Amino acid sequence: MISVIIPVYKNTKIFLTNLRKNLKFLKDCQIIIVNDDPERSIKSEIKKIKAKNIILIENKKNLGFGQSVNIGAKYAKGDYIFLLNTDVILNNKNYLHALKYFKKNPNLFTVSFAQVEKDNQIVGKNILYFKDGLFCHQKANNLNFGFNAWAEGGACLIDKKKFNYLGGFDNLYSPFYWEDVDLSYRAWKAGFKILFDPKILVEHHHQTTISKYFDKNEIKTIAYRNQLIFSLKNTTDFDLIAKFIFFFFKKLIKSIIIVDLIYLKAVITFILKIPLIIIKKISTIKIYKIKDKKIISFFENG
Repeated sequence: MISVIIPVYKNTKIFLTNLRKNLKFLKDCQIIIVNDDPERSIKSEIKKIKAKNIILIENKKNLGFGQSVNIGAKYAKGDYIFLLNTDVILNNKNYLHALKYFKKNPNLFTVSFAQVEKDNQIVGKNILYFKDGLFCHQKANNLNFGFNAWAEGGACLIDKKKFNYLGGFDNLYSPFYWEDVDLSYRAWKAGFKILFDPKILVEHHHQTTISKYFDKNEIKTIAYRNQLIFSLKNTTDFDLIAKFIFFFFKKLIKSIIIVDLIYLKAVITFILKIPLIIIKKISTIKIYKIKDKKIISFFENG
């Protein structure tokens, strides 16, 4: 069985419209909906749909995408978790093709899908690289079948046992950004694999939920902070750690001189989290098998 986890925050109308469209392709799946808006219950709307394979969980406080998925995963009965954003539309059952990859490769962590955006651009394949002391990410320059740096949380199929083994999404990144990159990178470090299959295609009409409820400068601050968290937490190659420290202080001094308040706020919030970051780094390093530069090398020509 496949357990579909759909985190919902605000945008209820879009969610319900797409859920009704997607249900016919998810009849054999367990569907777990996690409402992350404590101010508005969606029980009555879900009850009207009258689908016996739906479980609704309503968070008592806003926890963010990653933690909502973690909660949903606790109720998952399937061997595989299908992460499905509220703004994703299925046109078929092609996601089932991903199951054959798991059967062939016992080290496979997740299969990520191609996503058609509103402008008909296809995305979903990504790369990671290390620059100026930090891990960075961007779209790959091709959509060929093969390794993927990370599986986007909006549309992918994950091995539940490996998800639980890795501890799920990390709440350090709450409320958003980098949590799906972090989970996938931990999978790579643990010796697992991530594949991208362009033949599994979904529509992903990205909604601007974040920009609706967060100030532009606040979004930038969180993005900077989480990039710092990711780089410190996950880097284990000593030379890359040294580069992180060097460039961190170099950019900090520059930011003080030019009074870059957004970055300085990100640094302050990052520093406050350093003790917890170190604790998590120590607790996860024991499962790591692959060096950073080895993983990065997979995507140098991507």
